[in-house]
Amino acid sequence: MELVIATRNQGKLKEIRRLLAESAIEVRGLESFPELPEVEEDGTTFAENACKKAETIARLTGRLTLADDSGLEVAALAGAPGVYSARYAGAGASDGDNNAKLLVALDGIPAEQRQGAFCCAMALAAPGQDTRLFFGRVEGRILPEPRGSGGFGYDPLFLVREFAQTMAELPMETKNRISHRGQALRQALAVLLEVMKEDAE
Repeated sequence: MELVIATRNQGKLKEIRRLLAESAIEVRGLESFPELPEVEEDGTTFAENACKKAETIARLTGRLTLADDSGLEVAALAGAPGVYSARYAGAGASDGDNNAKLLVALDGIPAEQRQGAFCCAMALAAPGQDTRLFFGRVEGRILPEPRGSGGFGYDPLFLVREFAQTMAELPMETKNRISHRGQALRQALAVLLEVMKEDAE
């Protein structure tokens, strides 16, 4: 089975490839389709953005497509950066820019009020079929300074209480097991394996 992942984010693609490594699914990122346009993420929820990306790429490629929209929601910031996580510091912002803006926004907020959650909505779309949605969420706390060199995005600031480590400090296997994207992808994988089984019969 071939599966298009509707992202050009290499960090995200690497995570998904690793999670699907033991399946018989051939993963292709958007680098395989340089002619495709960028899909504007103008939805107000992670689910809206995930569905738009998956359905658009599935229609343009004629292939089964998986897309996710993920982000960080911080309680003290009324859920921000939310769907704007990747562009919190503006269009073209780097991970460092976004992290710096988040730390400024949380300046003076005590540790016990710095709760955050990584959220993921994942959409599986195929031309002419109903889109399926999967969700994942992991709770944590936002640190006042980054720790760790792994991961991407807000990982160095996101402390997972269960391990007393940030997402950027956790081994990849552990991160994939507990992460919001890992949770959603395991649900999607169950559906993909069922589709593969039906196709083989």
